[in-house]
Amino acid sequence: QVQLVESGGGLVQTGGSLRLSCAASGLTSSTYVMAWFRQAPGKEREFVGGIRWSGGTTYYANAVKGRFTISRDAAQNTMYLQMNSLKPEDTAVYYCALADGLIVSTSLTRYNSWGQGTQVTVSS
Repeated sequence: QVQLVESGGGLVQTGGSLRLSCAASGLTSSTYVMAWFRQAPGKEREFVGGIRWSGGTTYYANAVKGRFTISRDAAQNTMYLQMNSLKPEDTAVYYCALADGLIVSTSLTRYNSWGQGTQVTVSS
């Protein structure tokens, strides 16, 4: 059974930076994608970005493109989300997710493993 554990959330001022980590265990497939989603209070969970594990191709939502960077450490089965130039509207619980295959989907229903989430709060 795949387990995903996020870490690295916290409180930061506008314009600051944070790096989130997502450590995966129990992986049985070598072909999968991982993604970050976020959910702000009263809003639906939305796609932030994702990475194709084999090859490392990344994809981003327009709202974070140019500010957020996804990377991975294949040896540690860990995905990262480097968030720069943070804005108050980035405040949310951030979740990592995993799906089998090669398609980085923006749809949360495509992902069958989820972490517990980590809170990111950006103060104005």
